[in-house]
Amino acid sequence: EMDLSQAEKQARELQNEGKTVSFLGVGSEIRAVFAFADEIKQESKQAVQELKAMGIKVAMLTGDNKQTANYVAGKLGLNNFFAEIKPEQKNASIKELQALKLSVMMVGDGVNDAPALAQANVGVAIGAGTDVAIESAQIVLIKNNPLDVVKLIKLSKITRRKMLQNLFWATAYNVVAIPLAAGVLMPIGLMLRPEWGAMLMTGSSIVVVANALSLKKEKLS
Repeated sequence: EMDLSQAEKQARELQNEGKTVSFLGVGSEIRAVFAFADEIKQESKQAVQELKAMGIKVAMLTGDNKQTANYVAGKLGLNNFFAEIKPEQKNASIKELQALKLSVMMVGDGVNDAPALAQANVGVAIGAGTDVAIESAQIVLIKNNPLDVVKLIKLSKITRRKMLQNLFWATAYNVVAIPLAAGVLMPIGLMLRPEWGAMLMTGSSIVVVANALSLKKEKLS
């Protein structure tokens, strides 16, 4: 048994350590104080560091109290956090970020995350999460590892670069080869024979495909 002032003092100390506090009461008496805390994974801290190094801001949505959220945010080095968020408020939090002209990627795994996943510019669901969350997201991660979010972004950037390279190659080929095939150089005695044109077209396709397949050699970690 403890008095109210003792319980409040102990609760504040536990909350400052990033723990969520519950009280056990019998009648008007407080018999015990319980503290709950999620262990911060090393992978989570590393993922936040790598995302920030890529120029990406990282925020957290949580239903925990502000003291706990502030503690976790400090440990992870987050740019921002939204605390004491009710399930139906997650969607509004995403809209709030988007109102700042930010493109938002939301990562979640629960039923309550589904509206926010759908509202975000890119929704990423954890494969071990609920079916509703998976259906609401555009991307599904197989493993429950935050570092896979970093790999996802790296892969997206590399894929985009490959697409631009292939677009440039195909455009450059057509800009040069089509006029040659049409006989633009015939006045000076040069003509691209049909069989050579066909071979060059095949060669262009092979280069584009080979460049795309080189994605398999890219390192994401």
